[in-house]
Amino acid sequence: MYLPPHFADKHLIHARELMRAHPFASLISNDEEGLPFVTHLPLHLHESEDRPWHLLGHCARPNPHWRYLEARPKAVVTFLGPHGYLSPQVYPDLTRVPTWNYLAVHATVEARLIHDPGEKDQLLKALIGDHEPRYAQQWRDLGPEFAEKMLKGIVAFDLTLSNVQCKLKLNQHRPEAFDAMLAAYEAGDEQSQALAQWMQRLKTEARE
Repeated sequence: MYLPPHFADKHLIHARELMRAHPFASLISNDEEGLPFVTHLPLHLHESEDRPWHLLGHCARPNPHWRYLEARPKAVVTFLGPHGYLSPQVYPDLTRVPTWNYLAVHATVEARLIHDPGEKDQLLKALIGDHEPRYAQQWRDLGPEFAEKMLKGIVAFDLTLSNVQCKLKLNQHRPEAFDAMLAAYEAGDEQSQALAQWMQRLKTEARE
């Protein structure tokens, strides 16, 4: 993605947090015609000492995306964090235009398909742990026959990350508008308030 230096999370300090806090991602591959094919899905970020970052996810078996990953394992994953409109009224002069601020993570990934039922079950339990840990017991209580049927209906994948980019676009290059922009976002909706929190956080970190 287009990543000006003043918006780059150069040491990827915040990438991990954004991927975990906003796990509903876009997985992008090329289809048989060479066109981008996108699946929107939750992904689980897994880290270990002996492996790079990797993401665990799955799609429905009728979804052709897993076949594209099988044929061409390299793909792109994107995560979108808080985002919101910014009015030019925050600037002290009128020669400005509107913009949109946002936080995002993009990564090139190498896919490995998972067909083993036991490994797929572990993957599902990781996703359950992310979003509704209490459901784990219900999943176990449904019994092996039901679980086997459900597992046959999905194709899982393990995505190893490389070339991770994290963009924190909060108009850091316009310090003259910081206070007015912060006030506008603090008075806005949930997304805007999240941007305000990130503004404060990045300002504090820049001082340290």
